[in-house]
Amino acid sequence: MTIKRYGAGETGAGGQPLPFARAVEADGWLYVSGQVPMEKGEIVRGGIVAETRKAIENLIAILHEAGYGVEDVVRVGVWLDDPRDFWSFNGVYTEYFGANPPARACVQSRMMVDCKVEVDCVAYRADRKQR
Repeated sequence: MTIKRYGAGETGAGGQPLPFARAVEADGWLYVSGQVPMEKGEIVRGGIVAETRKAIENLIAILHEAGYGVEDVVRVGVWLDDPRDFWSFNGVYTEYFGANPPARACVQSRMMVDCKVEVDCVAYRADRKQR
């Protein structure tokens, strides 16, 4: 089985090297690392709605880079800083995943960066499975 890494060796805020890949593909499965509402090394501000939108758009950009789409997502993991943001988060989430709802876990967690939300996912495409 071949393993393909997307974005390995990149740098994060302050030019620090990131010790992980943005995504890893293996046998038709794509594992996308947690995405926060970051653009050009800075957290996008504007509350849970704006931050959710940017985090999901970052996730989708990586899916597309790897040749996958939202319809291929089978599981999403969500971390929210404040549980009171749950329903506002769901409103934005539904805009992107409403037609193709994957399995999902959502927990409250303190973030490693100063943001309100982080999302990751696992996607699958049978046509990418190695034979």
